[in-house]
Amino acid sequence: MSISYPYLPEGRTIKYVPAHDRFMRAAEDACRELSTDRQHPTSAVLVKDGVVVSSAANRAVLKNSKLLAFHRKGWCVRKLLKTPSGQKYWLCPGCASSKNHAETSVMRLAIKQGIDTEGADIYHWGHWWCCKPCWDSMIAGGIRNVYLLEESDKLFNPKYQQNIIGKQFKF
Repeated sequence: MSISYPYLPEGRTIKYVPAHDRFMRAAEDACRELSTDRQHPTSAVLVKDGVVVSSAANRAVLKNSKLLAFHRKGWCVRKLLKTPSGQKYWLCPGCASSKNHAETSVMRLAIKQGIDTEGADIYHWGHWWCCKPCWDSMIAGGIRNVYLLEESDKLFNPKYQQNIIGKQFKF
């Protein structure tokens, strides 16, 4: 079965691993601990030479608990305007902009920590694709492979009726 991603750079592929994969479990743990986006939490771990060397998660700019509760109930400007996934994050302060996505955040953090990202892999939990700004940062950093959770195209895709978006964790 072929997955039609909203964006995938030419010459790149996405690989899949099961939920019990140790790096995907590390990404899930990072998501639970680090994400501030309670509706669609995501994370990324950077793996180099078989070791997790950095972790990050998406961060929404909206921090007020009452406003976050409204956002969780569907009061999202992007959702109300039927904005496609990966576009116009600036419309809604409850959505993490691409500069705060897990993939770009883990790359930025690794560089800040002095980690050589060339040839490293990223394990991304909580989403079914990577947007262009995220791919651009990973390619610029020399990321070799991007791994997603098996069935992520169903679990984390808002177009799939049985998705688990908003139900990944009990916060």
